[in-house]
Amino acid sequence: MITIGFTFLVAFVVGGLICVIGQLLLDVGKLTPGHTLSILVVVGAILDGLNLYEPLISFAGAGATIPITSFGNSLTHGAMAEVEKHGWIGLLTGMFEVTSSGISAAILFGFIAAVIFKPKGKVD
Repeated sequence: MITIGFTFLVAFVVGGLICVIGQLLLDVGKLTPGHTLSILVVVGAILDGLNLYEPLISFAGAGATIPITSFGNSLTHGAMAEVEKHGWIGLLTGMFEVTSSGISAAILFGFIAAVIFKPKGKVD
């Protein structure tokens, strides 16, 4: 029987390793945050396309579903499921159906933060 402490440990280690990879891309690879974000999303999508991300989620739980790689997984997973139901048009609709609530929340909370903190443009 797996204890809850072991489950938390596995999630922490796997999520931490994903974050270490992202940090290495930033520090060693000298990539911008945008490039790093894009790479991690694409890697998550590729892993899901190869049916490797779902076993990782089964093993690591939140350690695999919380990092940004899970967004790529969601995009691909939704698209593949909708292609099976509706054909090739599902390729476009499936991605947005699964991830629309996360995208909407990011836009809403970004707007709220901008209103509260009154951001200013970059001063040279």
